[in-house]
Amino acid sequence: MKNIISKVILSGFVVGAAGFANAQKIDAKAKKILDDITANYKSKKNSYFKFSFGSGVNGQVTKTEPGIYYTAGDKYKLKIMDTEQIFDGNKIYNISVDDMEVTTAKPNGNSTMFSPINYLTTYRNDYNVTYGGKKSVNGVNADFIKLTPVKSNGIKYVYLFVDSAKKQMVKIEQHGNNKDVAVIAIKDYKENQDLDPNMFVFDKNKYKNYVITDL
Repeated sequence: MKNIISKVILSGFVVGAAGFANAQKIDAKAKKILDDITANYKSKKNSYFKFSFGSGVNGQVTKTEPGIYYTAGDKYKLKIMDTEQIFDGNKIYNISVDDMEVTTAKPNGNSTMFSPINYLTTYRNDYNVTYGGKKSVNGVNADFIKLTPVKSNGIKYVYLFVDSAKKQMVKIEQHGNNKDVAVIAIKDYKENQDLDPNMFVFDKNKYKNYVITDL
């Protein structure tokens, strides 16, 4: 489980850069749904997601763990098990409690974190988008949208399940070419909370006994 989380949360799946050889195809209905959700989230001061993170191989989830995700503007905090990631708007901090290690790095544009909302932006350049109709997900009559990479990036396809009435994400499934699968199923969503002013600040003093590496 820890290896899967390291790959999906810390390293991310590589996404293709701009300048694709193939023409991108985006279904108009799917685009409208995703743009509406994006606008809804962006209109909030902040958002909070409580979710279950599932992982497995051959398309089958075999393990699940709880996770939380806070976002405000372009800043975020993501935590699954004993792994935490903070983006303060400038640097990404990957914190591993088990390894007592912190790595810091500037975003390089070549990877994307698997979060409740990351595909709302990356789909615009990196994926063909098709609308797949309605599917029942945890009691929600959700719109099903399939993302297929325009250029090979390690991902076979991504499934997005959306509550269009509430303009919220319900579930994300990411299927890799290596047959790994990662799933985020959102359990609770809150917005415009009074967050700690230091929510997205990395406090080095809390990790005095950790190995801190600046990549």
